[in-house]
Amino acid sequence: MGAAPRDGETWELRAERRGGWIALDPAPSERGVPSAGTVHHVAWATTDAEQPLWLRVLEDAGIGNTGIIDRHYFHSVYFREPGGVLFELATEEPGFTVDGPVEELGRKLILPPWLEPARERITERLTPLPDPRASWATRDLPAS
Repeated sequence: MGAAPRDGETWELRAERRGGWIALDPAPSERGVPSAGTVHHVAWATTDAEQPLWLRVLEDAGIGNTGIIDRHYFHSVYFREPGGVLFELATEEPGFTVDGPVEELGRKLILPPWLEPARERITERLTPLPDPRASWATRDLPAS
């Protein structure tokens, strides 16, 4: 969570696996109009353990936020920066394997529980994609 100031309005963030920097430009006088070529939101990775700390940071800074939202595969907190861009603090947990092992990911349509009632309507609108693994040769493994 520690952002170290670099120069002016620039901060550097470093963790064990990732790092980067943030530069804040002055907010434009008018908000952008959502359309092709605009940013919908920027997502930042965090952990379940860190989210209450981030909420405190946002609240201490007087920044409105959504609180923690359970997205089934991860938990998110949303807030807007002064220019209007939506930021998301998304956890790495619990992960996409809550519905099954990683080897099965991408083999069938899996929906979070709140979208299950709309499964038929969603499925009708999807364009089927070929399975690139369908033609892969498989190895016969010895019986254990």
